[in-house]
Amino acid sequence: MKASYKNISLKILKITGIVIASILLLLFLIPLLFPGQVAAEVKKIANERLDTKMDFSKSRLSFFTHFPSLTVSLDDLSMTGSAPFSNDTLIKAEQVAFGINLKRLIFDNEVKINKLYVSKAMINVMVNQKGQANYNIYISDPKNIKKEDQPEEGTAIRLERIDLEDCHVKYNDRSAKILVDANGFNYVGKGNLSEDIFDLSTDADIDKLDFYYDRTGYVRRKRVHADLITRINTNALSFILQKNELQINKLPLKFTGLFTILRDGYKINIKAASENTTVKDLLSVMPPEYLTWLDETEISGRSDLLFTFKGNYNVAKKQKPNLAFNLKIDKGAINYQNAPVPLTDFNMDLNALLPELDPEKLIINLRALQFKVGEKDYFNAYLRSKGLSEMTVDASVKGALDLAVIDAAIGLNTIDLRGILKTDIKAKGLFSTSKKLFPKTIGGISLREGWLKTESYPNPITDITFVANVLNKAGTFQDLIVAVAPASFVFEGNPMYVNATLSDFGDLAYNAKIKGELNVGRIYQVFSQKGLDVTGYAKADLSLKGKQSYATTGQYDKLDNRGTLLLRNIKATSELFPKAFFIKQGNFRFQNEKMWFEKFYASYGKSDFDINGYLLNTINYFLESHGTLNGSFNMKSKRINIDEFMALEKGENTDRNLEVEYAKEDHPKMSGVVIIPKNLNVALTANADKVEYKGLVLNKLAGKVEIAKGGFFLENTTFDIIDCILGVDATYKDETPTTAHFAAHFTAKDFSIQRAYKEIPMFHDMVTAAEKAQGIISVDYTVKGDLDGNMAPIYASLEGGGTINLRDVQVKGLKLFDGISSQTGQKGLNNPDLKGIEIISTIDNNLIHIEPFTFSVASFRPTIKGTTSFDGLLDLRMRLGLPPFGIIGFPIVITGTHEDPKIKIFSKTGQKIYDALYDEKNNKVIREEKVSKRKS
Repeated sequence: MKASYKNISLKILKITGIVIASILLLLFLIPLLFPGQVAAEVKKIANERLDTKMDFSKSRLSFFTHFPSLTVSLDDLSMTGSAPFSNDTLIKAEQVAFGINLKRLIFDNEVKINKLYVSKAMINVMVNQKGQANYNIYISDPKNIKKEDQPEEGTAIRLERIDLEDCHVKYNDRSAKILVDANGFNYVGKGNLSEDIFDLSTDADIDKLDFYYDRTGYVRRKRVHADLITRINTNALSFILQKNELQINKLPLKFTGLFTILRDGYKINIKAASENTTVKDLLSVMPPEYLTWLDETEISGRSDLLFTFKGNYNVAKKQKPNLAFNLKIDKGAINYQNAPVPLTDFNMDLNALLPELDPEKLIINLRALQFKVGEKDYFNAYLRSKGLSEMTVDASVKGALDLAVIDAAIGLNTIDLRGILKTDIKAKGLFSTSKKLFPKTIGGISLREGWLKTESYPNPITDITFVANVLNKAGTFQDLIVAVAPASFVFEGNPMYVNATLSDFGDLAYNAKIKGELNVGRIYQVFSQKGLDVTGYAKADLSLKGKQSYATTGQYDKLDNRGTLLLRNIKATSELFPKAFFIKQGNFRFQNEKMWFEKFYASYGKSDFDINGYLLNTINYFLESHGTLNGSFNMKSKRINIDEFMALEKGENTDRNLEVEYAKEDHPKMSGVVIIPKNLNVALTANADKVEYKGLVLNKLAGKVEIAKGGFFLENTTFDIIDCILGVDATYKDETPTTAHFAAHFTAKDFSIQRAYKEIPMFHDMVTAAEKAQGIISVDYTVKGDLDGNMAPIYASLEGGGTINLRDVQVKGLKLFDGISSQTGQKGLNNPDLKGIEIISTIDNNLIHIEPFTFSVASFRPTIKGTTSFDGLLDLRMRLGLPPFGIIGFPIVITGTHEDPKIKIFSKTGQKIYDALYDEKNNKVIREEKVSKRKS
């Protein structure tokens, strides 16, 4: 009996061993039996179903990469996006693996992908300002016939598992101004994905999540956990959110709704709610720098949060979804480290609606914002508004607060505040700058005995007094009165005073007095921000009185603007320029309509400026958002480096124009063009010792420079370059941060052709024969065209013409003349001396057309005409006039290139040479073969 059990046990062990060995053998054999077929099938699927460039270093078939699944692994995979992002990376991953359906592979000899694994990937999803996305790479299966109840897109997916490990996912939608950046993204999705409609169970974790809207960070570096069940329609790529629970730090959120990807956008109906949670959990989503404060503060109260996003998104049809946000806080209280008096009875009821994501339709309903501090201090406010540029307003703010008590109650560690703040303002009506309407308003705000100190600077701003009153009975700009009397503070022992009254905002009447001095660098340290640095000193003694119309209508005698403003070592930035302007000294005097620059020394990077003159109508410029600044100056400089002004150059200016930032992201290798401010109308009489541009050094600049209507103009301007005087009349206008247009007339007399070839890039490209020439020439040429993102000319865009005068030029070793000499057997033709020759040419569509010119060499009289291109192609005709007088001659055709010319004697047939059609609107070159065989 014991022997029988022993035999049975041995048989079971043998069978088990054989099964395990067989399985292990199959695990090794199957990848060896099917490698070619599987790899070929995966490539075929990729080519048929994906409209993208896909590269990877190597592939392998194995059970052990993602055991027990049989997977095809692609290492170092990169994939580009769909148009217009065809050259940008959509996915770059250390490894992407496709799971293979083993049953279908063995029994049906068919490769079916049913799992997807992505490891250590950068997934970069982009949508441009036109709403075009880079993820539309999937080509629909033509077998999937669209049914009537299906949405317009038919994308088929047949997966049972999606596994993302340690990925970085970035979604940048410029059309919606949304940026989502998720680092440490781990995702596992499971379900019966082989069905057309299935439920996907998801477990996801994000180590750090950032969410930005319109460049403002609302969620930063937050940890997110998601437990989701999503119903997915694979034919329509539609997602129905059923059970979806998120946790952002400590704040729980529940999602329900629908998301469907369409051909030209998406359809969305999402609802996210966090109901009956604590205020402390709500505040856990604050920026990371405030979380330490949260741990040290006793917070109570309940909150309800609701977020909805509903509608269709289609830029072509001008459809955008509606966004709504509701937040309610009840009986909130804040007590920082057992403060003497806590902040209590904090109630907030806020509803916001953004229909069609259109800021002009924004609706805000702040039903209540109120709190108390102790027995006496209180704050109450409400706001109802609709619209933006034309906004209906109904608002009230009323409160009396001791800022020192508030400071202690909420624990403002980085700021020390004191003072008695009182406010009581009511406003109701329509705000519209275009219609000159302002809500009916009455009230004021006052701060007395103010005191402010930050951790950034040891000394406080003291004796802060600010009293402002506003009154508008009729609801118009004309009836609005704002009085600031007084406003003052003391810093570092220096007092600063401001008294001002503003009225009739339709034709603004102002009466202001400003007096005091300020160490700008030190007071900036009080409010310092990381990455920025401001230094300098300012002293003002100004009295300004008048109306806007007095200046605009020339009634300067009615203005009473006088006083002085002194600046020393001021650092100033502009969003148009990558570097900061450094004002070493600025002495300004105000006299009625003019602001005189009496001593103004400034630098920008390596450039310096010594300016004197005046600006006209400066008060209007600062009061009007679209005003134009006029002026006339004399400017001297030892050095101007134009390259440093290019828009995309790296610099310390962190407050850059959004269009410039987008261009910098899209064109990281470009320096950008120089952007001219659109609201300047300034004339300069300029003298500069040295001007540097793209490697060129222009000495002794002198002439008139004008900046007007976003353009830059040179008139009767001269430079000293390559030891000759270059005269220039030119215009320049930027079109985008990476494109600009220019037109110029150049004159230069008696300069070295060799130096021009070596030192002037455009001359090098236009006069390629100058490489083998020595001597003196003169130029009179007019040219216009476009500049690219590196401020270099786009040759296909150039148009113009002019003359090149060869006063005394020797040509030696030029392959063209060597070839002619060799073909004709006349050795004297290879090194001609050219004296008193005038060559007339025109430029158009990448081609240089040369008019006939004749010269003498070794008793011969050659006449040359024809066409060359900036690509180096030749299509030239020569008539070689024979001695004694050149009356008799024979034709020669020169084709090929400058480096390899083809000489044909007694021929009149040239070569094909290409025009370049240029699309000025889109700054693109469109090449067409328009010049076929030419005949003289």
